[in-house]
Amino acid sequence: MEGSKNNIKFNYLYRDGGNYKIYGSEVFANPKCIKINEIEKQIRAVLIDGEFFDPKRWGVKRLSFSEWDDDLDHFWNEFDSVQLTDGPQTMYETIAEFLKVIARQVH
Repeated sequence: MEGSKNNIKFNYLYRDGGNYKIYGSEVFANPKCIKINEIEKQIRAVLIDGEFFDPKRWGVKRLSFSEWDDDLDHFWNEFDSVQLTDGPQTMYETIAEFLKVIARQVH
């Protein structure tokens, strides 16, 4: 199914203690046509130290390397950006519902 040109791509990454990275993204429908700068503002308002989030609490796939290293690995992921996309929706909820979920998270 082709996505709406108004879908929102949430870009994030995992960065271990050695600065190795894995990138990922999720696509949300945006039927309320929330502006991209408002979405980013709401996400940045709830990040840990202005960068990080717990993907389990936010309901997105946790990015990590396949083998755990106690000296380098942790459970947080890092917010990268949001952008408009016509890619297909990968998350069940809309971006508005996602913003409500993350707004309730207290770190």
